[in-house]
Amino acid sequence: MVAIDGPAGAGKSTIAKRVAARLGFTYIDSGAMYRAVALWALRQKVDTGDMHRMEQLAMAAEIELSPGRIRLNGEDVTDAIRTPEVSGGASKVAVIPGVRRALVAKQRAMGERSSVVMEGRDIGTVVFPDADVKVFLDADPRERVRRRLEDVRAAGEEIPESALAAQMKERDQRDSTRADAPLAQAPDAAYLDSTSLTAEEVEEAILKIVRSRVTNGKDFS
Repeated sequence: MVAIDGPAGAGKSTIAKRVAARLGFTYIDSGAMYRAVALWALRQKVDTGDMHRMEQLAMAAEIELSPGRIRLNGEDVTDAIRTPEVSGGASKVAVIPGVRRALVAKQRAMGERSSVVMEGRDIGTVVFPDADVKVFLDADPRERVRRRLEDVRAAGEEIPESALAAQMKERDQRDSTRADAPLAQAPDAAYLDSTSLTAEEVEEAILKIVRSRVTNGKDFS
């Protein structure tokens, strides 16, 4: 189990996919799961402030993850969950304790079925506190905005850079100060600043950490 945590735009998804492929592990994007619930809430016109209804949605959601794709209740929603509206909704959904309990249970079930690389904001602290390898991936806020802007535009969406920066700053604040499972670096997680590193360099740095755990005689799985 490899747990990669960090703020939006730090490169978690890109790196987790690459590391999983190198190790032959299953890649799990926990953020995509929250996005899927947020998308469902938007479609059902459920108020994200209705915690009981949101918990019901999270429990009922049938979420399937496969390389590069996510399905919600049988529908491929890979592209639909990447809009700015869903991103904002996901951060609001993620602060609801009942939603987190429901999705953490689903994530743990996935992790028990196979060796995984999972990324998110509370994987090493809450979901898998006993993960073999924990990494907190970070980057300069301006670089994180630049990366996220590239992703949004690549998906065909248009948003002013200033608006995106404001959204990300608000999300960072909400994620790091929420009462339930806030974004935080686990005490035993390796801190990695990806600001000036290429994806290949970050990937190799994490694989080096993995190899060091194996060399130290850890039962890595």
